[in-house]
Amino acid sequence: MTVETKMNTAQIPDEKFRILGINEDESEKLARKRVGYWADAWRRFKQNKIALAAGILLLILIFFIIFGPAISGYNYEAMDQSAINQLPSAEHWFGTDTLGRDLFARVWQGGRISIIIGLVAAAVSSIIGSIYGGIAAYFGGTVDDIMMRIVEILLSIPYLLVVILISVFTDSKSLGTMLVALTLTGWCGIARIVRGQMLQLKSQEFVLAANALGVSPMKIIMKHMIPNTLSLIIVAITFDIPGYIFSEAFLSYVGLGIQSPQTSWGALASSAQDKFMFYPYQLFFPALMIALTMLAFTLMGDGLRDALDPKQRK
Repeated sequence: MTVETKMNTAQIPDEKFRILGINEDESEKLARKRVGYWADAWRRFKQNKIALAAGILLLILIFFIIFGPAISGYNYEAMDQSAINQLPSAEHWFGTDTLGRDLFARVWQGGRISIIIGLVAAAVSSIIGSIYGGIAAYFGGTVDDIMMRIVEILLSIPYLLVVILISVFTDSKSLGTMLVALTLTGWCGIARIVRGQMLQLKSQEFVLAANALGVSPMKIIMKHMIPNTLSLIIVAITFDIPGYIFSEAFLSYVGLGIQSPQTSWGALASSAQDKFMFYPYQLFFPALMIALTMLAFTLMGDGLRDALDPKQRK
């Protein structure tokens, strides 16, 4: 401080100074409460009324799939010769089939098989596809080329042919056979999606830092790259589940899927097709459940895609 500045400062009387203090009312305030990525995604998902309604519909369907056979009071395999081909009534809410079995119990019992196939097949395909696509993207070069050519070959094989071959070799049309047939090539689509996303993540700073620290490639893929593609995988799962449910229904409808004594929505529709002109309700209810389930998953997946997209975060 110069002598002139000290003299000017000394000439200012003390009464010219006033302690203002801190006014908390005038301090900066956050525009909104700080929320994390998943909390913000849930907030945006709730704002999508169509997706939220689809989620509620799906919860209602799952409730009846779990408790429906018990609510009906009938065993889905029990036959009553005095109640053959009855129309829907207060006693049998969905009517009965040609063997006198309660269709309400059979529809929800069949829904268990269809939902299990959709959920398990989508989960297995996602796990295999994520790991496979992550390895291909991380190593790149020749490894990526070879692995992607394998995927293209598998995608070119019709899954109907795969189901027929597996059924012939195993001489079985059980739930396990159906799951193996659907997931044998079903993971290829997710593998390509994950690979494309991970090619972008591969050059990010946190991946380069992990490499510099000597972290193993598999740990980088499992701990860093796959979690950053989780939102993409979740959306892919919600779109894959209705696809697997429809595939099972189609295969059961043409006689290549679930067979008696087990049942599914496709098997129920297949057994009712010959009697559609006389008893249309026997085909209507399983077909309705297939349509509602696929619609609910598709609309919910569309809502999740918008909610989990960070570019749409406000």
